[in-house]
Amino acid sequence: MECFFTMGKIGFDNDKYLAMQSAHIRERISQFGGKLYLEFGGKLFDDFHASRVLPGFQPDSKIRMLQQLRDDAEIVIAVNANDIEKNKVRGDLGITYDDDCLRLIDAFRSLGLYVGGVCITQYAGQNAADAFIKRLNTLGVRNYRHYPIAGYPSDVAHIVSDEGFGRNEYIETTHSLVVVTAPGPGSGKMATCLSQLYHEHKHGVSAGYAKFETFPIWNLPLKHPVNLAYEAATADLDDVNMIDPFHLEAYGETTVNYNRDVEIFPVLRAIFERISGKCPYQSPTDMGVNMAGNCIIDDEVCRQASRMEILRRYYTAQVDVARGVADACQLRKLELVMQQADVTPDLCPAVAAAKQKAEETGAPAGAMMLPDGRVVTGKTSSLLGASAALLLNSLKAMAGIRGDLDLISNQVIEPISALKIQSLGHHNPRLHSDEVLIALAISALTNPLADMARAQLGSLRGCDAHFSVIISEEDIKLYKRLGIHVSCEPKYESKRLYHK
Repeated sequence: MECFFTMGKIGFDNDKYLAMQSAHIRERISQFGGKLYLEFGGKLFDDFHASRVLPGFQPDSKIRMLQQLRDDAEIVIAVNANDIEKNKVRGDLGITYDDDCLRLIDAFRSLGLYVGGVCITQYAGQNAADAFIKRLNTLGVRNYRHYPIAGYPSDVAHIVSDEGFGRNEYIETTHSLVVVTAPGPGSGKMATCLSQLYHEHKHGVSAGYAKFETFPIWNLPLKHPVNLAYEAATADLDDVNMIDPFHLEAYGETTVNYNRDVEIFPVLRAIFERISGKCPYQSPTDMGVNMAGNCIIDDEVCRQASRMEILRRYYTAQVDVARGVADACQLRKLELVMQQADVTPDLCPAVAAAKQKAEETGAPAGAMMLPDGRVVTGKTSSLLGASAALLLNSLKAMAGIRGDLDLISNQVIEPISALKIQSLGHHNPRLHSDEVLIALAISALTNPLADMARAQLGSLRGCDAHFSVIISEEDIKLYKRLGIHVSCEPKYESKRLYHK
């Protein structure tokens, strides 16, 4: 397969998106008489998936958009009491959901956004939830409890009653836009919004509900690579993209939604009708406010960027299966997505280059595709691991430095290796990527070539690197901090059972 080179190309107009999205939300607020509960799915901060599949989309776009609505908005964070009890951890950050609530509050406040409080959903006296509530009270953070409702979501008569939503504590809000977000999926965002609509109606306040999900993009084709990349990203869930049958029936227009929203819509419609006498929406698509599809300016760039993302997800899943943290069903789903998107490993030149280098040297190796399309390789040596060698070689190439010239002398590397073995208890003397960067920074004080290479670190952002084996977590984290996309073949360097 021919590689369509997209690095550095823009496929998405971020400024247009910020303007259109904030204007559309304001329009939706006015539609409901000046009060809107907006269920905010996906990541508000650091949405790197969106930035990878929509080149030009800034990872902080959604929070910047909310900042434009700062005077009208407040934030409510929903967290499931069962997730607190189980110490559920965010995979990307490695912190528990309750700790993430506090992190989110700090982040929102630092941006000038008002946080109305935390809603503890599915509360049934869980000890860990009680401890968290006590912690919130000590910190002066308002919090509210919402309880399990028997028959939810199908028993509408019971749900919309004093014994259903009526048992939940009323969240006192003061702004026209209430953004309901959460540390992760399954936190009860939608139920929190609907419960508030019930209580607002009881208080004589006219309020509405809308949903903001970036993916799938409703006005792109079902099998568009951008939407398929979302299926790849959620392969560990039961989500699938599908045509919205309600929208098709109501308007004769084909739009894309995902199965959970389509399946729950009849129930939502019944709940709306029971609360206020009518449902404002004809379809799940109607509920959404996402304008991302209107801001794609180069469809081919976004298509190819999405295909690369699908390939990365595939390799990540393969590694997760090898590690025992994912099952083969997830992998089979990704293989199906790859077929639909016409994705093979040939899409990324670094894959073949890394495997070839490993065959030639008989040791782990890596390869990176640079912004100008060149492919650089790195091999394992006595003092450097493949990831460290690849990083140095890539910096050399970007700085125009000959490959045979040393950036770091053995006089710098050898003492670090000795320190690892003799004093820190390591068995592997080879330097990791973070260690080699420290050595490079030290060498840059006296070596102009090292300084030239160090100055190129920012140029590697957005590059794709592939390795012939699963590299260490330290190396993966360092590459990610540099903005380099990493994938690995699903095998370890050694036959040990325990790998760190």
